[in-house]
Amino acid sequence: MLSRIPEPLLDVRVHQVDPSPGLTALCAGYEFGEWRAAQLARHLIEWLPEFALTHSELQSLGAHNLASLLARAAQLIYDTRTANPHLRDRRGEIGELLLHIAVRQVFDTLPAISKFYFKDSVNGTVKGFDAVHVVVSASRLELWLGEVKLKVDVAEAIREVVAEIDAHTKRDYLRNEFALISNKIDPAWPHAERLGKLLHKNTPLDQVFDCMAIPVMLTFESPVLQSHKEISDAFRIAFEAEVRKHHKTFCGKSLPDNIRIHLFLFPMKDKKTLVEEFDRRLEACQLIGR
Repeated sequence: MLSRIPEPLLDVRVHQVDPSPGLTALCAGYEFGEWRAAQLARHLIEWLPEFALTHSELQSLGAHNLASLLARAAQLIYDTRTANPHLRDRRGEIGELLLHIAVRQVFDTLPAISKFYFKDSVNGTVKGFDAVHVVVSASRLELWLGEVKLKVDVAEAIREVVAEIDAHTKRDYLRNEFALISNKIDPAWPHAERLGKLLHKNTPLDQVFDCMAIPVMLTFESPVLQSHKEISDAFRIAFEAEVRKHHKTFCGKSLPDNIRIHLFLFPMKDKKTLVEEFDRRLEACQLIGR
């Protein structure tokens, strides 16, 4: 099996774990005075196999089938988006990829299931949490259920994600989501049994909450990114001030106090450019196997 973890591209410029909600702010940086949209799009593509395929498929990943599995991963995302006009406009998979990369890079999580692999149908939306990861230790298994908003306006992103967190932490929603996740765990995944026990209907939700976290990824167009062309001291100061302001706004909202929340912020210079760069590469990848 080939190594499938790409080298980091995103810089962690602000990182604060406690108190909850924590904060991690990520930055793609500049090259020759330009925001690195093309480099980031290429990095997102490098993560596609792990993001979109099952554990068993990834275990088979090697030089003999790397191209075909990359094409399959791209096709899963391409079909989901192009079959749904509202998904074409939203480009949510970029945000979900960014969250996947962020929690893997910063907290060393492991993906438990791929939501894109288990999409309801080509013509259906992909429901539920935007990421299902775990953090493994000898004594416990932490469940990380992610929420994402890929937006231009950060205020809109905060407003919408707070509403989703409220809806998705209700008892009935969680019980239904846990049942769906349990049915999609690859039996060959090393932590399948432990996660299945944690999500079992007989496990009290209070016990699940004790070992659960909600990572939230918000992307937005940033005046700081738009007004700079290099990583200077002035940029670093302005960047930190901007993300801490938005973190303070997020923390001031009505959030559940019985579940750990960690906020990831990804300021962009231009969402449209990133979407176009990603789309071009995604379309090329999904044609490899044809």
